[in-house]
Amino acid sequence: MENRLSRPILITGGGRRIGLALAHHFLTQQQPVILSYRTHYPSIDVMRKAGAVCIQADFSSDEGIYAFADSVRAHCTSLRGIIHNASGWLAESPTASLSHVLNAMLQIHVHAPYLLNHTLEDLLRGHGHAEGDIIHFTDYVVERGSDKHIAYAASKAALDNMTRSFARKLAPEVKVNAIAPALVLFNETDDEAYRQKALNKSLMKIAAGEKEVIDLVDYILGSCYVTGRTFAVDGGRPLV
Repeated sequence: MENRLSRPILITGGGRRIGLALAHHFLTQQQPVILSYRTHYPSIDVMRKAGAVCIQADFSSDEGIYAFADSVRAHCTSLRGIIHNASGWLAESPTASLSHVLNAMLQIHVHAPYLLNHTLEDLLRGHGHAEGDIIHFTDYVVERGSDKHIAYAASKAALDNMTRSFARKLAPEVKVNAIAPALVLFNETDDEAYRQKALNKSLMKIAAGEKEVIDLVDYILGSCYVTGRTFAVDGGRPLV
């Protein structure tokens, strides 16, 4: 049986922000990493030099998802876990095609994890009790909805529900959980007025940063018992 540290963790959307921070964290722990990226950032070259397998992927079609799964298989025969971090952020607007917005959000947040979980399931199984993990990144808006990002919220809600379905399907070999963040990191382009307005939407009044999510991921991966749960990382935002 392969050791946990010999089996890669697959991270979708690993080229920036939380996905990149997780990839860097695992590599420093001597955990092999395979990551997907849609757009090439300088960080991809850094991750390659650090030892990560970086695969350009297009999840906008099912064919692209299956092609990525084939590429993963070409690089490994087993996986320690899959972290579904790849995401899109489209809003409804008078000029946007509603069908396009809905289909795009469902494609990245539902089709991609659904197909990858099924297609790569055998790489997660066969290593013992609770020796594999799947983590879905959802969103705090699953609880409250969003008037400006209806398709986005609905697709993340579907992903949240799939967490419980896949937990039922894959137990006890593979645990399946979700993380539902609100504000974790600001964008560099966010001005001070926006930042203050965003901070005031939570009880804790801070942007938590990558470490809050990394510590939670480590807890989930280390557990031999917790599955089918959604962990909120939102600073108490739903209570404001």
